[in-house]
Formats: sequence, C-alpha cells, structure tokens
Amino acid sequence: MLDAASLTIASGESVALLGRSGSGKSTMARLLSGLEKPVAGSVLFNGKSLSHFSKPDWRQFRQAVQMVFQDPQSAVNPRHLVKDIISEPLRHLCAMPHKDQMSRVDELLHGVGLDACDAEKLPHQLSGGQLQRVCIARALAPQPRLIILDEATSNLDLKHQLQIFELFGHFQKGLGVSFLLITHDLRLVNRFCQRLVVLHNGAVVEEAPTGPSLHLKSAEGRALQDAVLPPLPA
Repeated sequence: MLDAASLTIASGESVALLGRSGSGKSTMARLLSGLEKPVAGSVLFNGKSLSHFSKPDWRQFRQAVQMVFQDPQSAVNPRHLVKDIISEPLRHLCAMPHKDQMSRVDELLHGVGLDACDAEKLPHQLSGGQLQRVCIARALAPQPRLIILDEATSNLDLKHQLQIFELFGHFQKGLGVSFLLITHDLRLVNRFCQRLVVLHNGAVVEEAPTGPSLHLKSAEGRALQDAVLPPLPA
C-alpha cells in the first residue's frame, strides 16, 4: 500500500525506484501503468487523470506506456511464437501492416541480441534470459513514451544487462523515451538513471540525483548504498 507517495517522470528522463520487498515499488508501477486503480489520489498522463480516460485515450495510453515484468514466463502466452508475442502491440495498438510488423520484429530481435530464427520458436524453447529479451522487444515495439522496468533485467547476466541498457539509451536519445527502473542495483542506477526515488512502507523517504557523488541519507538508501557490488566495466 502506498501512503501519499508522489512520483513525476519527465519526457526523456530515467528514474530509478528503490526499496526493500514490500515497500510499494510494484504497486507504484502497476498504478502508473494503469493495471491497478488508486483508492485515493490520481494518476496523470499528459496532465489528464486516467480515471477520466475515454476508450481512445486508453488505446493511446497503452501504446505510450509499456511495462516489462520480472518473470517472463508468466508474461507471455506459451502457445504463441516469438514473432507473434513481439508483434502483439503492433497488431492491436498500431494497426501496422503485417509485412511491416515482421520487419519490425526482425529489427527488435537483433536489437535485443537474439537471432532472426528465434522468431519461429515457442517460449519453452528459449532460456529465461532470452525470453526476457523477447518481453523487452515487445515493450519497445510500439515506440512507447514510457517503459516501466520491474526488475526486468535481473534474470540477465551483467554483460547482457549492459547491452540492454545501451539499447534503452539509444531509444531515449532518439525518441525521448522515459524509463522507470525498479531495481536494487545502484551500479545500474548510476549508469542509466538521472534521478532516484527511495520507497519505505509505501512512502517516498528520499529523492536524489544520481552520479559519482551520490550519498543517500535515509536508512533505506544507506542500506542499498552499503551493499558491496563490484564496479561496472567502463
């Protein structure tokens, strides 16, 4: 449960959301993505409350806001081919011709480090890390304005995490995409995000710009900063 928690994400900004299990991070993400409705307060997109959205508003919102979950197995239909999983938002949200959909799928598979032949595979034929990259490709497919990453790269090794964040950075610079990164890894936060927010018991206890001089003051923030992790490669 969130307690008067407020979060704003600007166009082209990457914000990290940190906190222990049960702090409210995933609840915040589900509210921002429209998957849950707030019992009080409101979620605004382009200055308009989601509670006042019309059907066309929701269609535009679903295209503009995409989410990648931690568990890829539960996020896909096990009977669908990879090409159908990635092209799903193109079919339902973008009305893109089939030929263009397949070109986009090939482009995205290459972008997330998968082979073109993976398009014809079923989810059980991929590793967990490969399947998560399929979910990331699906989120990128409709060229959204905000992507919410709920521990989305935690199943990937460090090398592939950095490759994915490099891809995210390319989309951010080229298209002004915003990101909300839910993670416990301050190395990735400092590499990818401009700002971080710390949650504790549903409340925001600290906000700070990222960078080499980052020094968190809250007990929750210090606990995260005190975790001993090797530095990322340059």
